[in-house]
Amino acid sequence: MTLLFRSFFRALLSQMHPRMLLMTVLPFVLALVLWGLVLWQGLQPLIDQLHSWFSDYGLFRQSGEILDSLGLSSLRTLLVPLIAMWLLLPFMIVSALLLVGILAMPAIGNHVGRYDYPQLQRRHGGSFAGSMWVSLSSLVVFLIAWLATLPLNLVPLFAVIVQPLLWGWLTCRVMTYDALADFADKDELIELRDSQRLPLLAMGVVTGALGAAPGLLWLGGAISVIFFPVLAAMAIWLYLLIFVFSGLWFQHYCLDALARLRRAQVASFDPDRVIDAEMSGITHGMSLSRPNDGQQDK
Repeated sequence: MTLLFRSFFRALLSQMHPRMLLMTVLPFVLALVLWGLVLWQGLQPLIDQLHSWFSDYGLFRQSGEILDSLGLSSLRTLLVPLIAMWLLLPFMIVSALLLVGILAMPAIGNHVGRYDYPQLQRRHGGSFAGSMWVSLSSLVVFLIAWLATLPLNLVPLFAVIVQPLLWGWLTCRVMTYDALADFADKDELIELRDSQRLPLLAMGVVTGALGAAPGLLWLGGAISVIFFPVLAAMAIWLYLLIFVFSGLWFQHYCLDALARLRRAQVASFDPDRVIDAEMSGITHGMSLSRPNDGQQDK
């Protein structure tokens, strides 16, 4: 628990670094281009299709009665555009997460490793191809689970419990691999992912809950529909900012846990080496039995 909170506050401090604030620029530009094309080509066809379904199945009358009973009659004419916006929201979140994982996490790892763990040996147990596989496979599983549970959101408190768990799992999977890819070897990566599963999932749920905040921009009714392009751009930037913080939090936590794991390995092999290493300040970079492993990060 101490490690969880310490890494959280270290991530907050790292977030204030100008380089980390700039980490949102390139993903933001790419996301704007991507979603600009999607909204230009796909938003109106999506609204037209939803309007057709509502007309064919008499959903306008049913939804109108529900809105009237809730005192939200003014939303009758805005219901279909709002539903279209809400359907696009998860894909915006996922695209922001994947862009941060692919574009920002390597820079985040270099930044945290250089300033906070300069002696931690890099063993490159992950790869770009591995990162892409973890991200895309996790995305497929997430989308299947999200679509399967979407109708159950009508059950009271279901969305409050299940949706954060789904987002937490996705964030945990993507961020953990990217945080350890350069520093841990394959065995360490698997061991840390298994031994730290609950804390990492808790971090994913917390950052997933933070990621729900930009979705409040969609609650403005007519204003949300009229200013949708502007609000979408604001939401994407907020998602990127939150996920960069998430990356920093996972990076600090994972590297601290990796350093502890290596110290424990050295202690079980030769306790005297731990004392010598701590006195010389190189404990983070020590290896159990790999004298020829790669160079330390300088």
